Amino acid sequence: NIIAAIKNNFLGSLNIYNLSKKIGCKSILFISTDKAVRPTNIMGATKRLSELMFQCFSNYYDVDIAIVRFGNVIGSRGSVIPLFQKQINDRTAITVTHPNITRYLMSINDACNLVLEANIISSLDDNNYIYFLDMGKPVKILDIAKKMIKLSGLTLSNDNNKSGDIEIKFIGLRKGEKLYEELVIGEKYEFSSNPMIYKCKEKFPTIDKIEEIINLTKNLIDNENTEDLIKVLNKNVEGFQKKIN
Repeated sequence: NIIAAIKNNFLGSLNIYNLSKKIGCKSILFISTDKAVRPTNIMGATKRLSELMFQCFSNYYDVDIAIVRFGNVIGSRGSVIPLFQKQINDRTAITVTHPNITRYLMSINDACNLVLEANIISSLDDNNYIYFLDMGKPVKILDIAKKMIKLSGLTLSNDNNKSGDIEIKFIGLRKGEKLYEELVIGEKYEFSSNPMIYKCKEKFPTIDKIEEIINLTKNLIDNENTEDLIKVLNKNVEGFQKKIN
């Protein structure tokens, strides 16, 4: 639901900013995602548009705003780990979208620490930094599936082992799904004061442009104009190009 996604992720973020300003809150931390970097789906595009808005507000208004980008949080809702475990427990085939798909992974504890640390670090930094955790190299989802089968005391069923316990099926990439994720737009990033947390600065629009996008988006949502909402995302989010039906 494109309208619901934009209302929740973009205008919802705007509501949080306006409320924070109203009650005199001096700092905001926005939780974003690696899917906001050159996004291929609506969720990522709306998160990127929210990043641009917060960067702009931080530059023009008297409020400290930090942005953190999460990788895939192990064990969270929607994570492949619980899905794979259920499939193993049920002795059904493990479903993987593509043999070469990779993801950056972080634990729930890592995610919580990133939020707390970035909030402290950002208070000492200049504005407009985006923070992300050093998660090492991205991990192949296929390797996770194989390891979970092995750790469960079972064997992989394939052409070389017909009598194995669990089969892995490749079901194809979902619409808007990437083979791999990225953490920054471009190559420029640096360590923060915490050696496990990187930071980067990326280009953002002027305040006039952001206000134009906000007003246009509100109007298009009121008129349920999905086609022109997609055009707004295509025009203003780098790397995003969704076909209009």
